[in-house]
Amino acid sequence: MPVPDQRDPEVTLRSLTAWLDGRLPGARIVHLETPQTSGFSNETLMFDAECDGRAEPLVARVAPERYQVFPEARFEEQYRLMRVLDERTAIPVPPIRWYEPSPDVLGAPFFVMGRVEGRVPTDMPPYHLDGWVTEIEPSERAAMWWSTLEILAQLHRLDVDDLGLGFLDQPAWGSPGLDQRLRYYEHYLHWAYKGPQPVALEALAWLKANRPDEPDPPAALWGDARIGNVIFQSGTPAAVLDWETAVLGAPEEDLAWFMFLDRHHSEGIGAPRLDGFPSYADTVARYEDLLGRPMRNMAYYEVLSGFKFSVIMARIGQAMIDFGWIEDTSEFPHDNNCTRLLARVLQGDP
Repeated sequence: MPVPDQRDPEVTLRSLTAWLDGRLPGARIVHLETPQTSGFSNETLMFDAECDGRAEPLVARVAPERYQVFPEARFEEQYRLMRVLDERTAIPVPPIRWYEPSPDVLGAPFFVMGRVEGRVPTDMPPYHLDGWVTEIEPSERAAMWWSTLEILAQLHRLDVDDLGLGFLDQPAWGSPGLDQRLRYYEHYLHWAYKGPQPVALEALAWLKANRPDEPDPPAALWGDARIGNVIFQSGTPAAVLDWETAVLGAPEEDLAWFMFLDRHHSEGIGAPRLDGFPSYADTVARYEDLLGRPMRNMAYYEVLSGFKFSVIMARIGQAMIDFGWIEDTSEFPHDNNCTRLLARVLQGDP
């Protein structure tokens, strides 16, 4: 969901060029794209830097400064995680270059990474409904699905202690995993939107009443695991993006989100699921092979996924009210495609 952006391209070019010169002396920016709109979570600036006769395509991700979709921006943590993944793992993330904590350059902290070419499945319109994913062969869709799943398993097999990923823990909300997640998202729900939330609150009560044990050590979770956060080149992930909600917890949480978001983008909007995408049952079975253990309590984590997404949608609905796009009496923040799908899941709809 884009929000209005008032960034002045000329001012941005001068500020970013002066900043870049301190890291690449003599570098100049030969092309800069500033968006007409920007996302709630991060603003993306694409530019080409030229130094010593060599051009380098770069991207600056700027922390949110105008409107936040989450109660707090864990921006530096996102940068730290991506740097670890880039330098110490085989997980394909864009090459991470620099971090700037000061807001003096672009109005908010930002980090710079290499620009990776490829195509990303769209959320608007959802990729099951329109866009390039509808035009490719079913075999390529299957390749996209399975290859992203393999990357997710690589992430979940990482040694959190060896890589120093303890900074993903959020102890203010409790112990890693479900303790943290339920407390955080309950807080988030009441912060996101002050109006009624009947489906989300029903889901929260069910999640509290039916909470299972998580017997394994917490794994590093992507937090927003889905093919819509992957840059693909001919069905193969070239880079995995958007780590701002990374946490510690059970792999089942990421896997359920991976499938729920896909279900939302098909059944949730009344569109048939495209041929080639593997079934959810086959996905779980394959993931059990990849991790070497059964996936536990997947029905629970599906409800958790729907609950978390309904909270995010409530915040987006509040933003639409704040920007004057819908009336403040609109039911959208609590009655939308996500909440309707979540209601069906709560009723046991497979």
